[in-house]
Amino acid sequence: MKKLLFTFLITTGTILFSCQKSEAQSKDYKDARLSVEERVEALLPNLSLEEKVSQMRIFHANIGVEADEKGSLKLSDRVVKKLKLGIAGIKNPAEHMDALAAAKFNNELQKYIIEHNRWGIPALFVTESYNGVDAEGCTKFGRPIASAASFNPELVNRIWDVVGKEARLRGMHMCHSPEADLVRDPRFGRMSEAFGEDTYLTTQMVTNAIKGVQGDYEGLGKGTHIGAVAKHFAGYGQVLGGTNFAAIEISDRTLIDEIYPPFEAAVKDAKSLGIMASHGDLNGIASHGNPQLLTGTLRDDWGFKGYVVSDANDIGRLHYFMKVAETPEAAAQMGLEAGVDIDLYAEDAYALLPEMVKKNPEIEKLIDRSVRRVLRTKFILGLFDNPYIDIAEVEKGVRAQSSLELAKESDLESIILLKNENNTLPLNKNKKTKIALLGPLVKENTTEMFKSVVGKNIQFVSEKGFHLTDEKGGNPKLLDKDPKAIAKMVEIAKNSDLTILFLGGDEFTSKEAFFTNAIGDRATIDPVGAQDELIEKIKAIGKPVIVVLKHRRTLSINTISEQADAILDTWDLSEFGDQSTAKIIFGEVSPSGKLPVTVPRSIGQLPFHYSMKEINYKKGYLFMEDGPIYPFGYGLSYVNFEYSNINISNSEITPDSVIEVSIKVTNTGAIKAKEVVQMYIKDEIGSVTRPDKELKGFDKIELNPGESQTVSFKITPKMLKFTGLNMEKILEAGSYTVKVGSSSENYLETTFKLKK
Repeated sequence: MKKLLFTFLITTGTILFSCQKSEAQSKDYKDARLSVEERVEALLPNLSLEEKVSQMRIFHANIGVEADEKGSLKLSDRVVKKLKLGIAGIKNPAEHMDALAAAKFNNELQKYIIEHNRWGIPALFVTESYNGVDAEGCTKFGRPIASAASFNPELVNRIWDVVGKEARLRGMHMCHSPEADLVRDPRFGRMSEAFGEDTYLTTQMVTNAIKGVQGDYEGLGKGTHIGAVAKHFAGYGQVLGGTNFAAIEISDRTLIDEIYPPFEAAVKDAKSLGIMASHGDLNGIASHGNPQLLTGTLRDDWGFKGYVVSDANDIGRLHYFMKVAETPEAAAQMGLEAGVDIDLYAEDAYALLPEMVKKNPEIEKLIDRSVRRVLRTKFILGLFDNPYIDIAEVEKGVRAQSSLELAKESDLESIILLKNENNTLPLNKNKKTKIALLGPLVKENTTEMFKSVVGKNIQFVSEKGFHLTDEKGGNPKLLDKDPKAIAKMVEIAKNSDLTILFLGGDEFTSKEAFFTNAIGDRATIDPVGAQDELIEKIKAIGKPVIVVLKHRRTLSINTISEQADAILDTWDLSEFGDQSTAKIIFGEVSPSGKLPVTVPRSIGQLPFHYSMKEINYKKGYLFMEDGPIYPFGYGLSYVNFEYSNINISNSEITPDSVIEVSIKVTNTGAIKAKEVVQMYIKDEIGSVTRPDKELKGFDKIELNPGESQTVSFKITPKMLKFTGLNMEKILEAGSYTVKVGSSSENYLETTFKLKK
């Protein structure tokens, strides 16, 4: 009896001690004086297996997170069940509400989540950013590829700073953006989401975007900014045939030297909180099941400490789509072992982990590894200490006048002048003129935007004419040619002094191709519909024709380039895009954008980017002029910039030295203007075949009429490293040419040698 009593007391004491320990741990993780790591380790042991797995899953708000008729929180039974265990995060809650309503709603949602899981763990609310925050009521900026055309990283930093602030004020915490992918195939419908074809330009833009959206990292804990999730790691933009979900064929050397650097900089320099894995495969290994990629390269080599999230449902797809896992359970284990910490959306992947642990308890160690990373992110963001938004700050912080002005500034720096025959532009707003605004890319407010720029001397007549597609959701169809619409526009042009044609493409002709029946990629890159015919007929009238090119993918604009007197390439600008375009057309600002991609003459030239290997340029094609329509880095101005006096500080560089190249740039025009001075380096002889040239520096300067400036660039040994014969980064002695000028094809050059 005494022994039983002793055993009871010991057992009771153990239980009491365990409860006291658990209570102590639950208090520890709430102690803001502890380090992030200490708080994570205090909280993690408290969680049940099911609660841990819930911290590895994100679901979309569209499964039942909505507002009732009074704007209050309304949850489906499915969501209520999920939130009892807590959750890693929710994608796009309140995305269709204005910022103030969203902030109130997300506060209510977060409060519910905290109060309905045992440990009061807050959730991450996740958005995306392609034209600013992907939600109602925020400042709408131009797409990333448009801002890349500015060649102004500091401007990009300020844009994404606004994105981070506006998103946080809505109650958001993470952003599945920016894209660090290179986009070199204009068939790919997602082209405009990234920053172009070049490694160096993309690296500069991505790091500045991440630093901006994260508030230089300090804004995370202060609650002023959100965390970035750089994507898609790695090689996603290189899908075969330009079709989403297709296989990826990249040599290891190209992967290391060209595809990896923007991601490596996102981790090491910009401290991105998250990384999203790629839909695709590398050398036949699916990225979501690739431990060498997601753990070896990303974590062991680069030191990444954040979390890796799957692209939508892609862990489950290791089984039923990629077909590299025999069962759904094998797919879940493959993703977990590779290093994917969060399963986005799926019910057939990490949802299976609790049952899998019963059969293989060792899996829980990997689960703990991932949960640590997710909890760490939540502590870094300050969500345990300050999970709610100060409603009083929302209205004055979202769509502030300074943000709207920044959108306009970004547009003006991003618009590219491709052609200006006989100085057609700028137009004189003081001269009485009747202008036709015509074409399928004319918007409802285009005339209003143009009128806001000019005085009473200019008369506008506007006519859209026809749509490019039926504009139906996932799989839009091209419309039949409308001769009456074309004839009407021709008649308007005849009765006008000149025509501004709005041509190109829209959100229906270039978009993401989802897994279901949603098509967004194209088999050709010619302008769709009757656009070429339209410009030919209007040009035949004999009056000036100015083209405003709007698009989300590179187009082979052969006819447009031949027929137009002037072309402004605007990509996809902000909500003020047409107003900004009008300011350029009427000379308020000289255009200063440069092409972030190469513009091919034909789809048959693909793959086609400026930094291909020199041997790629040996032969052209029958019946077609060699080269691009417009090269990478190209863009005209309303003034001429004269380049002269290129000098190099030393004709030799060593592995331990730095040299400097300088050039004199003079504005020989009559107005103030900006110019992007670009530096390219060519390795003349390599132990492996080398790129024809590589962008290694650029500087955007502004000069008054007659003003000169000497622009200098440092050349470092790091710039000259590449992956050698033994697949290791090397510096190779030999001759190099440095080219400095206004584009990848217009420059002055000098030489130097690397001596070891």
